[in-house]
Amino acid sequence: MILVTGGAGFIGSNFVLDWLAQSDEPVVNLDKLTYAGNLENLASLQGDARHVFVQADLADRAVVDRLLAQHKPRAVLHFAAESHVDRSIHGPEDFMQTNIVGTFRLLEAVRAYWSGLPNAERSAFRFLHVSTDEVYGTLSKDAPPFAETNPYEPNSPYAASKAASDHLVRAWHHTYGLPTLTTNCSNNYGPYQFPEKLIPLMIVNALADKPLPVYGDGLQVRDWLYVQDHCSAIRRVLEAGRVGETYNVGGWNEKPNIEIVHRVCELLDGLRPRADGRSYKAQIVHVQDRPGHDRRYAIDARKIEWELGWKPAETFETGIRKTVQWYLDHPDWVQHVQSGSYREWVQRHYGAVAA
Repeated sequence: MILVTGGAGFIGSNFVLDWLAQSDEPVVNLDKLTYAGNLENLASLQGDARHVFVQADLADRAVVDRLLAQHKPRAVLHFAAESHVDRSIHGPEDFMQTNIVGTFRLLEAVRAYWSGLPNAERSAFRFLHVSTDEVYGTLSKDAPPFAETNPYEPNSPYAASKAASDHLVRAWHHTYGLPTLTTNCSNNYGPYQFPEKLIPLMIVNALADKPLPVYGDGLQVRDWLYVQDHCSAIRRVLEAGRVGETYNVGGWNEKPNIEIVHRVCELLDGLRPRADGRSYKAQIVHVQDRPGHDRRYAIDARKIEWELGWKPAETFETGIRKTVQWYLDHPDWVQHVQSGSYREWVQRHYGAVAA
C-alpha cells in the first residue's frame, strides 16, 4: 500500500493511473479537490478496490494520522501543492498554507507513524516529495542547466513556497532521520492538465476561436517533460533512489514558449483545421508579461540517468502530438473543467483578450 497526496490533480492523477496500470499494489489517494483536483481524471478507477479515495486537506493532522494508522503504507508520495505561478502572484496565501504549512503537518504525521513502525518496516519506508525546477530561479541564455547542487533562488511566491517545502523535507531527514527522497521536475504537459497552463490553454482557446495569449515576446525558455515520463521517473526514484538525495527530472527539451504555441497550432491545423482554412497562428496575441517572469529554466537530468538508469521515453514531438490528440478526443472533460470560476479567473488575469 502507498499513500499519495494530491492524487486527483494533473501529475498526481497521471501517477495513480500509471501505478495501477502496472501494479496491483493499492493506493490511498488523499486530495482536497480544489479547483485543479478533478475526480473525473480517475473515472476509470471507479469501483476498483485498489484505489481508496479520501477527500480531505493534507494539513488536517487527525485525518492523516487516521489514514496512516488504518492503511499502514510503505511509502508516502507527496504531490499535493498549489502550483500555478500566476495564481500565486494574485493570491499568495493559499500557496503558503498548502505548500509550507501543509507539508510541515504531513511531515509531522508521517514522522510519528514512521517512528512507531517495526525496524524492518522503518528501514524500508520512504517519503517522496515532488517539487519543481522553479526553486532554482532563472538562468541566463548560456548558463548550464540546473543541477541538484544549484543554490535556491526562487523568484515567485509559488517558487518560494516550494523551496520552503523542499527545505522542510531536507531538515526532517537530517534532524529526525526520516527516509526522504526529493524530485525537482521541469515543466510537465500531457493529459488531464487544467487549462490554465500554457499547452492546454492554447489548445482549448484555439478550438473555441479565442485569442491565444502569449506573455511578452514569448521567448521565455522552458524544459518540457511529458507527464508519463515524469511518473516513470518517480517510480524509479521510489524504487532505488538514495535516501536523503534529490533527483532532477527533465525532458531534455528546452524550447521557447512561442515555439510551443506555434507547434500546437500546426498540429491543430492538421488534425482539426479551422473552417476558414487559416492557421490557428492567426489567433496568437502578445499580452503584457507577468511580474518577475523567469526567463529560462533548464534541467540537467544526468544524475538520475547515471545513478538510476532513467531517461525520458518521449521526445517533445511525440509527447506534444499525443497531448493535442488527447484534448481533441476528450471534449467532455474539457467542458466539465471549464467552470464559471475558471472562466472568471482567465478573464481577470489575461483581460478581455482571453474572454
